[in-house]
Parts: sequence; C-alpha cells; structure tokens
Amino acid sequence: MQVIDVFLNTLKELTLNSGFCNVSVQQALMLLISFVLMYLAIVRKYEPLLLLPIAFGMMLTNIPGANMYHPEFFIGDEAIANGVDYGQVLHDGGLLDIIYLGVKLQIFPPLIFLGIGCMTDFGPLIANPKSLLLGAAAQAGIFVTFLGACLLSFTGIEEVTFTFKEAASIGIIGGADGPTAIFLTTELAPQLLGSIAVAAYSYMALVPIIQPPIMMALTTKKERAVVMGQLRPVTKREKIVFPIAVTLIVAFVVPDATPLVGMLMLGNLFRESGVVDRLVKTASNELMNIITIMLGTVVGATATAENFLSVKTLLIIALGLIAFSIGTAGGVLFGKVMYKFSGGKINPLIGSAGVSAVPMAARVSQIVGSKENPSNFLLMHAMGPNVAGVIGSAVAAGVLLNIFG
Repeated sequence: MQVIDVFLNTLKELTLNSGFCNVSVQQALMLLISFVLMYLAIVRKYEPLLLLPIAFGMMLTNIPGANMYHPEFFIGDEAIANGVDYGQVLHDGGLLDIIYLGVKLQIFPPLIFLGIGCMTDFGPLIANPKSLLLGAAAQAGIFVTFLGACLLSFTGIEEVTFTFKEAASIGIIGGADGPTAIFLTTELAPQLLGSIAVAAYSYMALVPIIQPPIMMALTTKKERAVVMGQLRPVTKREKIVFPIAVTLIVAFVVPDATPLVGMLMLGNLFRESGVVDRLVKTASNELMNIITIMLGTVVGATATAENFLSVKTLLIIALGLIAFSIGTAGGVLFGKVMYKFSGGKINPLIGSAGVSAVPMAARVSQIVGSKENPSNFLLMHAMGPNVAGVIGSAVAAGVLLNIFG
C-alpha cells in the first residue's frame, strides 16, 4: 500500500511539474507562432536556413520548465545596471544561454559576414563604382524609419514609445541584412532582438513580393526596358586590393563598423587571393552552417512571451516593412537620377538591389527588367548595388553604434 502511495505521489508531482500544467496562454500563443514560422520555412520556403532554427528556438524558449534560456541574465534589471554576469551564465545557464554568449559577445554576426565574403563576387561593384551610390541611397530606409520611431515618443503613449537605441535597432531592418540587425540590436536593444530578427528575416524572404510593386510604381516602361552595356573585365589585382582598401577606409572612418566590414572583406580576400581554397570552403560551408544553426536558434530563443507579445512587436513589424519599402524606393529613385544623368544608359531597376538581401534583391531586379524586355540581363549590373548595400548597412550600423552605443 505504501508503495502505491509513493507511486501516486510521484506521478502527481510529475504531472504538476510538467509543461501541460504550467503553460500560460501567452506561452501557448508563442508556440503557435513558432509553428506558423516553421510552416513558412518548410512549406513556403521563406528563408528556411534561418527562419527554421529561429522558429524552433522560439518553441524551445516558450516550453514551461525547459529552462534553456533565461532572459533575466541578459536584459534583467541587474544585468542592465551591473552588466552581464558571465560566470553566472556559465554556471547556472541553460544550453541556449551559453550559446547566446556568441551573440552577446558579437562573435556570430561577423563570422556570418566572413562566410558571405567568401561567397560573394565584388567584381560588378569594382567594374562600376557608381553603383556604390545606389547602395548608399537604399540605406535611406534605415535613417527615415529611425526618425519616425523617435517621433512616436511625442504621442505620449508608453506602448508606442521607443528610446533612441530601440529606434536605431528598428531602423536597421531597412537594410534587409539579418546579421547586421542582430549585431546592432544585441548591443543597443537586446530586449527587442527576437522581434527585430523575425521581422528582418521575414522581409528578406519576402523581397520578391514586396519589391516589384514599388519598382513598377516608381519607374516607367521605357526606364524598365533599358538594356545596360557589358561590364568591363576586372583584374585579379583589383579584386585583391579592393577588400584591403575598403577595410582600411571604413575602419578609419567608422571604427565601430570594422567587425562586420573587416570580416566581410577578409572572406572576400580569401576568395580572390586564390591561395587558401581550404579556408574558403570551410568559411563558406561548414563554419557558415554551424554559426547559422546556433545564431538562428538562440535568436529565436529571445522571443519569449513577455518580450514578444506586445503592441511594440506589432509596431516593430510595421516599421520594419516601412523601412524596407523606403530603402527599396530610395535605391530606385536614385537610379532614376542616374538614368537621367547617364543619358538613359542606366536602368533604375538596379537601384532596388541596394538593399543588402544578397543575391535575392539582384535577382528581383533581373526578373522585373526581363518582363519588360526579354533580352535584358540586369543581374550582374544589380549585383554591384547589392554588394554595396551589404557594405552600406554595416557602415550604417557602425554609425548608429558609435552615436548610441
């Protein structure tokens, strides 16, 4: 009889301590949101390489009692006042707390940039340096949205009020660069990391849906049909000197952008030097994949019910869409300016690729242009602004970090 009582008490304790008995309505809703994101990643194939681990990390962090991630270690009152106690994280933290240190210590995003540099050909940008201006123009979405988020504080409504640091983190979504958004938000507004990361990667995945209507609305049929001339050949010497020169210029002008731009250019130097094929393969494959898994999972883990389910999250998603749309429009409008000054030789559609969703934004420029003129081939021309956008968003993040960090 005593054995039966012990068994029943044990069963009762297990039941009471299970997630089923402790899940809140908010956590259940977050689990449903994670399932939706998994559906988008697996079935709809929206940025699956990052959206899938983000969705699964979101699910893990909202399971009651799992204790894999403790936001109070990083964004609690004590952590904000005295800094993160890394000893406590290593001693008492869960698996995702420890992996999150790679984000908090700004390790993962630069390593992602290393892999991107290894996979990207900067030749189109070197062949047509003017496309750097299109990449710069597309960063307008970052700063316009930053100002818009700041202006919301004048409403006096606490739910829609953002600090300067939060506004800067929201604005960076307009760069359409997930690692850059994570890099800046981790430093300025870690409590918003989950919302901003989900918004950034969602809009990167929706580039083929969001951009074409904006491009069509801002250009004429004649402009869209412009066939651009062949790009000049780029020498190996130019390709080797370019990453070194860009690193030095950016590092001296905006030192805070050096971790991102420096690793991007290091990866590209590996690629173009032709003497470290093993490093190129490792950085662009194995290392990139490992970091992607860890980065996506822990970023998803920051989307706890307390931080994610709020009016601010909905506003961040809306502002992110505005930022991305303004960035696209800025690039296209500056492309129209270049079309005028070039005597109609530059197709303004390539300006839309100034956002740094590589290479998807460049492909969208190609698709929209080929619909107007099937003989039009804009992909390589659009890759120039696309690569410039990667550099531009990293520089913009460095500027914002220098001002508000």
